[in-house]
Amino acid sequence: MSATEIYNFVQLTPRVGTSGQPTAEQFAEIAAAGYRGVINLAMPDSENAVADEGTKVSEQGMTYVHLPVPFDAPTADHLAQFTQAMALFGDQKVWVHCAMNLRVSAFMYHYLTQTEGMDDADARSPVLEKWGPRMDEVWRQFMRAPVAPND
Repeated sequence: MSATEIYNFVQLTPRVGTSGQPTAEQFAEIAAAGYRGVINLAMPDSENAVADEGTKVSEQGMTYVHLPVPFDAPTADHLAQFTQAMALFGDQKVWVHCAMNLRVSAFMYHYLTQTEGMDDADARSPVLEKWGPRMDEVWRQFMRAPVAPND
């Protein structure tokens, strides 16, 4: 098994890999692929959540950040926290996941366009492209909002 077999994996940039929920065993593969950090946007009670995920990630020598974002209520504050978490890693490789890579694809779109200055097309992951037409109004509003990070 390789990191690319993780559910809905997308190597979004050379430094950022995204996915749905990895298994406990897959965190070793993520570390072996050179990632130094994991940011988890899923809720702790998500269907496939890994118990003690932070411990399992830390045991692999990676830094763990958990920013639970309720799927029905993403906010600009969540995005600001996410932007701060991404800044912690500087140029290091970071793996960002949620339950299915939906939340992450939306958060990464905002991060890449607003913080990294990436153009719209390059910031859209294949997951976001598939999900976009089926988004509910909460996520449509989140995607339209000019959510500038707070200091």
